[in-house]
Amino acid sequence: MANIKSQIKRNRQNDKARERNKAVRSELRTRTKTAEAAIGTDDQDAAVKAAITRIDTAAQKGVIHKNAAARSKSRLMKKANAAQA
Repeated sequence: MANIKSQIKRNRQNDKARERNKAVRSELRTRTKTAEAAIGTDDQDAAVKAAITRIDTAAQKGVIHKNAAARSKSRLMKKANAAQA
């Protein structure tokens, strides 16, 4: 446990941010899994769109890196396009 007042506050801030980030990351994983499961079905377009929106949101909030977001969107779209072809 920190003795310095500013570090105690910083630890509290980090805990709050970690909880927020965990929620965003969990939602991101759920949407991605749902979209991958929906590929090849009638719900594909809506599920992929929802997943991409969540990926963009996570990147914008700084939960994941923008290149990681681009990579995951690319992989998801590649799977979706392969299923349509």
